[in-house]
Amino acid sequence: MMTPELMTGMVIKNTGSWYQVITSDDTLIECRIKGNLRLQDIRSTNPIAVGDRVEFTLNSDGIGSISAICDRRNYLIRKSSNLSRQAHILAANIDMALLIATVKHPETSTVFIDRFMAAAEAYSIPAGLVINKTDLYTADEMAYVEALKSLYESIGYPVFLTSSQQPESIVELEKALAIKTTLISGNSGVGKSTLINALLPDSMARTGEISSYHKKGMHTTTFSEMYPMKNGGWIIDTPGIKGFGTIDMEEDEISHYFREIFTVSKNCRFANCTHIHEPGCAVLDAVHGHRISQSRYQSYLSILSDFENGKYR
Repeated sequence: MMTPELMTGMVIKNTGSWYQVITSDDTLIECRIKGNLRLQDIRSTNPIAVGDRVEFTLNSDGIGSISAICDRRNYLIRKSSNLSRQAHILAANIDMALLIATVKHPETSTVFIDRFMAAAEAYSIPAGLVINKTDLYTADEMAYVEALKSLYESIGYPVFLTSSQQPESIVELEKALAIKTTLISGNSGVGKSTLINALLPDSMARTGEISSYHKKGMHTTTFSEMYPMKNGGWIIDTPGIKGFGTIDMEEDEISHYFREIFTVSKNCRFANCTHIHEPGCAVLDAVHGHRISQSRYQSYLSILSDFENGKYR
């Protein structure tokens, strides 16, 4: 009896128990986890995520059996909604993480933006900001948009201003995503789905649904899904996210994930400075001198307060 050939591919969709894997020749194969698969040491609600490269064998019924996960270059997680110390892996092997935000209809808070940026920093993923629905804003709101753009660009994050009503506004974003695997996230209502559809070729907008037979007993959680772009890149569409937990961060490392705070903190008098009340704190001096934005500093304090309140312990 012949031994089944070992194949490799990338997971582009999962429903909790079924995984859709694409091979190098663009063949889509539905897979399940092999019973004795050794999972990585991450306490997560989903052991395999979109973007993972996996090894599998093809069974006689055409279903793949995943036997190994290849080493991840990186991954991004959020806190599971029901288990305080569990994580949910949004995606793996990401080139960029983009947050879609709006300043009205609805308003995305700067604290949420900064938590997303800090999470990306913690997992060594380049991040960027997309401020969407620019066609709906008043002159005052656009002035605020420009101020946000200036702030985040000064820190080193690319910022894109977009509107689904103005196709030319998406051109620059499309170029930035070329040949990259990009995770796109945002609160519900910010126009994420409309923007993603504008970036995808029509024929590819919804790839290979898993058959209804395999949907029996399907996990109720909404998972991320990957879509190919016409320029060779991939978009990872994530479920609407209300917040990012600091599950994998240590309290004394939070300042490391705020680029400008980390840079300035090297001049603090004390090596273990918390940047809250210590004498000789270069960060507090920079905040008072408007060299570090008040909103970013408040976001830093917001994450610190999670630890003080035992929110993720």
